[in-house]
Amino acid sequence: MNKITTALIVGLFATSAFAQATADSTATSPAVTKAQAKADKASFKAEEKEAKVDDKADAKVDKAVTKADKTIDKADAKAEKTKAKAHEKAAKADADDSVKAEAKADKADAAADAKANKTKVNAVVKADKKIVEAAGAKVKADANTDAVNAKSQADVKAATTK
Repeated sequence: MNKITTALIVGLFATSAFAQATADSTATSPAVTKAQAKADKASFKAEEKEAKVDDKADAKVDKAVTKADKTIDKADAKAEKTKAKAHEKAAKADADDSVKAEAKADKADAAADAKANKTKVNAVVKADKKIVEAAGAKVKADANTDAVNAKSQADVKAATTK
């Protein structure tokens, strides 16, 4: 008896699933088809716009990072040049003044390093700001796309009741 009951229940579920599938596929009215086409078009446009925003944001990030790298390289080169001049001047000093000249060169080294580090930090901060702004633009674009998709799906759902 259990086998018969099980077979009947399985058959009932299979028939209801088949009937529902065919009802959904045949119940597409012109209004639903039109709403679906409009939804697809809106979704495509939103995704296209999001891709443009993403590309533009990525380009800004790349530009900011490149600029920061150049600034860091220039700061390092300038610091090395300043250090070299200071040590060269110390090497040319008289034997009596050599200790004083070396101390002055060490002081120049520290000042050059400090200035270079400050410049590097500022460059990195600027680049980080651009990265955060780009990430924000991407998130906003994604949210707009999601909103358009949700609205489109709601319009399609509303069209099925007409």
